[in-house]
Amino acid sequence: MSIRFAAPNSPGRLPACSPIARALVGRAIERAANDNGNPVPSDQVLRAALRHFAEHGLGAASVARGQAEEAFLAGDRQSYDWWLDITRTLDRRLAVEIDRDMQEREIS
Repeated sequence: MSIRFAAPNSPGRLPACSPIARALVGRAIERAANDNGNPVPSDQVLRAALRHFAEHGLGAASVARGQAEEAFLAGDRQSYDWWLDITRTLDRRLAVEIDRDMQEREIS
């Protein structure tokens, strides 16, 4: 017996579905794409963030934040940007917070 793979039907052509079900499926499909608003990180940053997460677990974003702060205070902008990108990949809100804090320190 052979197995066939077929592309999913478009929302308007689902067989044996009520009009309400078709409408709900159509709305769900429209919203399913990357809805978090984050730009896709580079492969290098994504791999580093995943490695960092594997090493530090759920606290990885906080550890990355600490690394970014240390780099900023040491005046190493390249390392700061690197750790900020890793923090952003793991926790967008935390990255926004640290970037805002560091910019305020820079102005002061």
